[in-house]
Amino acid sequence: MNTRITPQFSLNEIKVNLRIKLAMLWASFMFLYLYVDYLHFYMPGQLDDILKGRVFKFDITQGFLLFALVSVSIPALMIFLSVSLPARICRWTNITIGIVYIPYSLFNLAGEAWIHMVFGAIVELVLLCIIINYAWKWTRLETNENNITIT
Repeated sequence: MNTRITPQFSLNEIKVNLRIKLAMLWASFMFLYLYVDYLHFYMPGQLDDILKGRVFKFDITQGFLLFALVSVSIPALMIFLSVSLPARICRWTNITIGIVYIPYSLFNLAGEAWIHMVFGAIVELVLLCIIINYAWKWTRLETNENNITIT
């Protein structure tokens, strides 16, 4: 007689490492962060302004482009840093960077805000609040359980 046993489990039983959750939240944030800016190019007149050397009210200079790249690099690096930093530093880095990026997300709504920008900002804010909440509630026990060795 051939009996087949099917494992029974629910999704509630699957535990995802807190560091992995934080990294995936930052990855999700990055996709939205980039795509909101990318879709901005499709708004009438935006490409003309860029060709004239202006973005919003700012001249496109080396300094402006460096600032833009730094502002995108920080949350991009948080994907890796969330799994590689020592626990205490990781916790406070996620809280600090999460709080700092709330105004960044809201700044996209300055000027003419289309519905896609409002939607993107709302989702970004929700993701940042989840990041801050997870990091804030990170207990000593979770800190010890969630250390990941990267070799």
